[in-house]
Amino acid sequence: MTAVTLLQIMPEDAPDKVLVRTRDEKDIIRELAPHRVTLRRWPLRTDDTPALDDQALLDLYREEIEEVCAQDSMKLVDVARLHPADTEEWRELAAKARVKFLEEHRHSEDEVRFFAHGRGLFTLHLDDRVYAVLCEAGDLLSVPAGVRHWFDMGARPDFAAIRFFQEDDGWVGDFTGTEIAGGFPGLDDLTGPGL
Repeated sequence: MTAVTLLQIMPEDAPDKVLVRTRDEKDIIRELAPHRVTLRRWPLRTDDTPALDDQALLDLYREEIEEVCAQDSMKLVDVARLHPADTEEWRELAAKARVKFLEEHRHSEDEVRFFAHGRGLFTLHLDDRVYAVLCEAGDLLSVPAGVRHWFDMGARPDFAAIRFFQEDDGWVGDFTGTEIAGGFPGLDDLTGPGL
């Protein structure tokens, strides 16, 4: 069974107040559209993505990748992944990678990610609201340049994402210096038991 994307919207000054919480794809697309954030679904091509190396994963989705590159003027494509291992080295790597993206930042180009495996939480600070978008395997999310956001891969990251770039340096984060991210639910909060 494929997990379903989740959107939760909260006021920027009241993280505990849920204005919208939905797993309905049409509702999610409709809520994100006014902010030029897009969500699309690609069919998953394998149940064993962790076993594939990066090139094999890119080859598996070559047709879709070429379409995104042509449509959105993307020049570079790579794979970001973390899969759990019970070693101290892996735990340190996962913790370091997670902390890096948990602060509010923005980029000079669109951030486009396809989750081929696992999940990740993009939290978008749009006007006076915060939109938590829980992306699952099969989701392609595009966040426009300049949108303040942060990303949480959870305490035990397990994902493979195909990333698209317009320029070599376009993905460098411009951190806002605010502490807003710490007050809002993270990936593990939104995927806990009973949620």
